[in-house]
Amino acid sequence: MRGTVQKISLPRRLIADLMHASADVPFVSLRRSISVGPLLEAREGAAARTGWAAIFAKAFCLVAREEPVLRTLYAKWPWPHFYQLPRSVGMIAIARVEAGEDCVLMQKVPAADELPLTEVDAIIRHAKQAPVAEVPAFRKILRATALPWPLRRLIWMIGLNFGRQRANYFGSFGLTSVAAQGGGDLHALSPGPFIVSYGTVNPDQTIDVVIRWDHRITDAAVIARALTRLEQVLNGEVAAELELKSPASALQPVPAMAT
Repeated sequence: MRGTVQKISLPRRLIADLMHASADVPFVSLRRSISVGPLLEAREGAAARTGWAAIFAKAFCLVAREEPVLRTLYAKWPWPHFYQLPRSVGMIAIARVEAGEDCVLMQKVPAADELPLTEVDAIIRHAKQAPVAEVPAFRKILRATALPWPLRRLIWMIGLNFGRQRANYFGSFGLTSVAAQGGGDLHALSPGPFIVSYGTVNPDQTIDVVIRWDHRITDAAVIARALTRLEQVLNGEVAAELELKSPASALQPVPAMAT
């Protein structure tokens, strides 16, 4: 059958490079439905609706502050070793339409646990809405993706295999979701070491969350504990921050959250 040859766009080339870099990562997944009733109540009462990506990015960083393994990378050079970061660096998958083509680009959000939720949300919304040329993370990655194949492979090898550079270029965890398109369990691929995805809010006030991780770094018991703590943080620290920004908070004090 005779078809037509189509040029691979830069965003699709980026995904191809990403899949090549992810091919040898021994990923394991854990899925759990977590209850978010208090968080939903706080989010509904807030003056401005904070996006779920910002909420999960901050919550995961708060959990990783307590669990150093969630800030740990696997690096190969100059010899195989673990590289623990002082803070989390999130890479948020941003769905865009560029030149009529659906694509995904990555927005870097360092240390979301040290930022107000409003600021984390603003960073992500800017990446969704601003022209690509106005988002530094997009410009940088697309500039590298435009390089010839041998140079791209060299850059990816250096970026992935030295701990410090890996954190700068690829972060310590990825965050992605198809909730805006109806949800579903998304088992994404990346160079790792951790990928968090979440679905839509279920009628019983739960959200399905999937964590994929590099099995060389840790085991399922740690991730199960992290998911338990993630539920507590979403309904505790994050919900409390949303309540502080609700109109009613000006009339009554927000009760202290138990830790």
